[in-house]
This record gives sequence, structure tokens and C-alpha cells, in this order.
Amino acid sequence: MLQIPDNEREIIDQAIFLPMLLKVLQRDLAAVENIPFKLKTPYQHGIENTIKEVQKDLSEANRYLYKNNVKIVRGKTKNNFTDYTVIYKGGKDQRHYFNAKIQNTVEDLLDYYLVGRKEKE
Repeated sequence: MLQIPDNEREIIDQAIFLPMLLKVLQRDLAAVENIPFKLKTPYQHGIENTIKEVQKDLSEANRYLYKNNVKIVRGKTKNNFTDYTVIYKGGKDQRHYFNAKIQNTVEDLLDYYLVGRKEKE
């Protein structure tokens, strides 16, 4: 396992998990559009604004990885795990994520973007 500094490990995690969060938000937005809420516009705007924030952060993470020649390759999903290979400074780091942990992480990110981020501002 490579020694990747914590700040870069966080950026790598963002590049892995933020696209998943975007998919969740886009599905939720489509669901809100099809559900007969009396006042659906505020929900739509909230999700749309969150999507913009996530896209901005993902873009920054991808830009950082590109500038520093870090690549992430998604591998196979077997049983309850998904594999990723991180190519970092000439070395490879194999990462195995438990799918339930991925789901929990994406849920935590959703909470952060919808609630926690505003509390920290």
C-alpha cells in the first residue's frame, strides 16, 4: 500500500464518491419532479443547488488529480466489494470498498451537502 498523504487521500475519495452522490441527487430530482408535491419548486431548487456545489467540488478534485498525474481506475464489483486502483506517483494502490460502506459514505456526503455544509459557513 502506498503512503498517500491524508489531504490527497481525501481528494481521491472525493473523485470516487462525489460522482455517486451526483447520481443519487439526479435520481432524487427526477423523483421530485414526478411526485405531486404542493410546493415542489423549493425542493427542486435545493437539489439543483446541491448538484451545482457537488459538481464544483468534483471538478476541483479532478483538476487536482489531473495536475498531479493521479489516476483512479474502477475495477470489478465482486460479491459485496468494489475495487479501485489508484495510480499515484508511479505506484499502484489497490483499494477494496465494502459496498455498504460506499452507501454510508455517500449518505454522509449527502447530509454534509444538504445540512452540514451550511452549519459550517
